[in-house]
Amino acid sequence: MKRIMIGVLAGMLLLPMATGGWAADTAGKTHAKKAAPASWKTTVQGEETATVEAIDQKTRMVTLKGPQGNTLTFKAGDQVRNLAQVKVGDLVKFAYYDSVAVRVLKKGEAFPAQSESEAMARAKKGAMPGGVVGNQTSVNATITAIDKKAKTATLKGEDGNSVTVTPLFPKNLDKVKVGDRMVLTFTEAVAISVEKAEMKK
Repeated sequence: MKRIMIGVLAGMLLLPMATGGWAADTAGKTHAKKAAPASWKTTVQGEETATVEAIDQKTRMVTLKGPQGNTLTFKAGDQVRNLAQVKVGDLVKFAYYDSVAVRVLKKGEAFPAQSESEAMARAKKGAMPGGVVGNQTSVNATITAIDKKAKTATLKGEDGNSVTVTPLFPKNLDKVKVGDRMVLTFTEAVAISVEKAEMKK
């Protein structure tokens, strides 16, 4: 959650979003043939709500307070629209999606081309702030070591660099062996909306 809050909210928090008529901006599109189904996939998703604790329209500094009382302060960039509509007490709601799909290649199957793509959706000016952003990265790796006691696997990328990882579900280590080649596809997405605080009666 902390990575999403800092890496995405700070950059995308106040892009305008409406209920319809979104325009999508994409970068790094790929037109490769449809990929084979994953051997397995791990997904984490949820929803969170934060409150606008402070906002300075001149400096464009915004402070959010999370449900656990933690705060995040950042500067809304020039690309942020309709910042003037945001007031202290407004609610910032966001839903996040994070997944890792693993496909173990068959014997003799060549590595596919690695890819990376990003997408952003936002509405016309005038709506309450919000936005949607997502990215997907596909990388190739070979398993060079498995330690079931430590519940880790060491992967070597095509660039020669190695990294040791701990699967969210260690039982997946039983599905692979040293020497297996795999394609890992990471997908992240966050949808954000700002809602006016309810007026006190």
